[in-house]
Amino acid sequence: MLALIYDVHGNLPALEAVLADAEEAGVERYLLGGDYALFGAWPRETVTRLRELDADWIRGNGERWTATPEDAPEQVRPAIATCRDLLGETLVAELTELPETLPRGDTLYCHGSPRSDVESFLPEPYEGDAELLRGVEAKRLVFGHTHLPFTRRAEGIELVNPGSVGMPFDGDTRAAYGFVRDRTIDHRRVAYDHAASAAAVRETLGEGGDLVARRIEQARFDPE
Repeated sequence: MLALIYDVHGNLPALEAVLADAEEAGVERYLLGGDYALFGAWPRETVTRLRELDADWIRGNGERWTATPEDAPEQVRPAIATCRDLLGETLVAELTELPETLPRGDTLYCHGSPRSDVESFLPEPYEGDAELLRGVEAKRLVFGHTHLPFTRRAEGIELVNPGSVGMPFDGDTRAAYGFVRDRTIDHRRVAYDHAASAAAVRETLGEGGDLVARRIEQARFDPE
């Protein structure tokens, strides 16, 4: 059984809760889908924990932004600077060298879409699906980035977003992940102390972490 771990965002308590649930379920291997360290209170510790797993890794926009902060939106650059310092130059360089996509049998893994690590799919079909899937021959595409767990079809391809471990955006504060068992996708939610993680972000990242903390508290991209 393969667990799909996406968008941990340096939230180590959420990750530990997910890994405990996955172990109990009998997961044997992991697919790690990017955005491992930004913008949490435990960036280095999170990557260290993930490296203990039997896993395949791909790169997300978070790893790219950490290496080249000028590519990121200005509002998150202060948080990136802190996380970059906590990770250290060597680890930042190693993470940015991860592959952008990973084919495995008839499944293609990416972060946002095969075309971009920041352009992705939404739970409801929309007119941009066809362009993002142009040239894709896989039967199943697994991706993250939007932090919204769902499964649907587009252009004859099964689209799977397991959701975000560390920062869900669907109004449910529980950590989200998925696993593949006999070709079937199982979406999972695991409770953890999200309020404590939000408080830790504020303490570690200071003023630059307030937006991130509110996203964790409210499980919304645009928190009040």
